[in-house]
Amino acid sequence: MQKRLQYKHLIFREFYYAGSLSCAELSSRIGKSIPLTTQMINNLIKEGVVEENGLAPSNGGRRPALYSVKPDAMYVVAVAMDQMITRIAIVDFHNKPVGAIVQHELLLANNPGALTQLKNAIEQAIKKSKIPKKKVLGVGIGMPGFIDAAQGINYSFFPNESSSITAFLGSALEIPVYIDNDSSIIALAEHRFGAAAGARNAMVVNLGWGVGLGLILNNQLYRGESGFAGEFSHIPFFNNNKICSCGKRGCLETETSLKVIIEKAEQGLKRKGSTSLLKKNFRTGAIEKDWQAIVKAAQSGDEYVIRLLTAAGYDIGRGVAVLIHLFNPELVLLSGRGAQAGRIWQAPVLQAVNEHCILRLAENTAVKVSQMGSRAELIGAAALVLENLVRGKSREPKKMLI
Repeated sequence: MQKRLQYKHLIFREFYYAGSLSCAELSSRIGKSIPLTTQMINNLIKEGVVEENGLAPSNGGRRPALYSVKPDAMYVVAVAMDQMITRIAIVDFHNKPVGAIVQHELLLANNPGALTQLKNAIEQAIKKSKIPKKKVLGVGIGMPGFIDAAQGINYSFFPNESSSITAFLGSALEIPVYIDNDSSIIALAEHRFGAAAGARNAMVVNLGWGVGLGLILNNQLYRGESGFAGEFSHIPFFNNNKICSCGKRGCLETETSLKVIIEKAEQGLKRKGSTSLLKKNFRTGAIEKDWQAIVKAAQSGDEYVIRLLTAAGYDIGRGVAVLIHLFNPELVLLSGRGAQAGRIWQAPVLQAVNEHCILRLAENTAVKVSQMGSRAELIGAAALVLENLVRGKSREPKKMLI
C-alpha cells in the first residue's frame, strides 16, 4: 500500500513539472517498467485523477497517447512570506491560481501571534475557495530566516524555537504542511519552471527586503549541512558602520536591499536638485506600495531611480563575482520581488562581474534577470509540496502540544 502511494506521488510530481507525458516518457522519468507505469496510469484514470489529452508529435511511427492530471483533481496551497507581507494562493495542478491571490500584512519580527495569524489566514483562504480538504495535497510555505526544513522550525522569526511550525499548522489545518527558506524555494521554482531550467549549476539571487541566495549544484537544490546555506545578504562588504538585520555591521544588504533603496530614494528626494517621477511625499510607509512606485518610475525611464538601482546592482555584482569564484556556475539568475524592475539590474551586475572576476570564470557564466519576479516564491511553495510527497513525507501531521 505504501509503495503504491509512493509510485502515485512520483507520477503526480512528474506530471506537475512536465504537464503532459506519454506512458514511455513517464516510465523513463519514474524509473519503472512500461507495463507497471501503464497499469498505474489506468488506475488513476479510473479514479478520475488522470486523463488522456491527445497524441504526441509523430517521430515517424505510431503517435503515443499523452496523459496529464486533471487540473481540478487536486490542489496545493502556496504561501509566500516575507518579514511584513504574506501572500496565499490556492493553485490547481497546472499552477493556475483558483481565485485571487490573497495578501495580508503579517509582521514576523517581535510578533508572538504570528503563527496563529498565519493559520487563520490559510484557513480563511481554503474556506473561501470552497475546495474540499481531501483534494488539497498540502500547504507549502516559503519564509525568511534560518529554517530547519526537516524539523519544520524557523529559528529567526518565531518565538518558540523548540516548536515545529509544520506540526502545529498541520494539526490545526488537518493538511500536511511543509516550510523552507524563501530563497531556496525561489531557486526551486526557477530550476523547475523558470530561466534556470536545465542548468546543472546555478546561483539564484533573491532580490528582496534582504538579498537571499538559492543554490542549484549538480542539478540539486543545495541547502548546506544545517539547511542554512545561501546567506548572501550577510557577507561583510562595506565599512559603512550600518547595522544589518543580523546584528552585524556592513553586510551586503545594508546597501543593496530593496528596503535600503526605498530609504535612499526618500532621502534623495528631500535634497534640493533631485528630480524624479516619484511624488514628493514618496515613502508612504506601505513598503510594497513604495517598491511598486520605484518599479513604475524605473520602467518609465526615471533617471534618478535608475541611478539608485544601478548603484545597488553594481554592489550586488561584486558579491556575484565572489559566488562565481567559489562555485563556477553556468548561470547567475536575478529573481524575487526585485526582478520586477527588469533588465536595469543586468548591466551594473555584469559590469561588476567583469571588473572583479577572473575572465576565464566570468566568460563561462551567464547573468540573467528572471521573468517570474514576485511569482517565483508562490510557484516554489507549490512545488515544495510535490517534492516532499515524493520524499515520503506525506504521512498525517502529528499532534503537537503547545
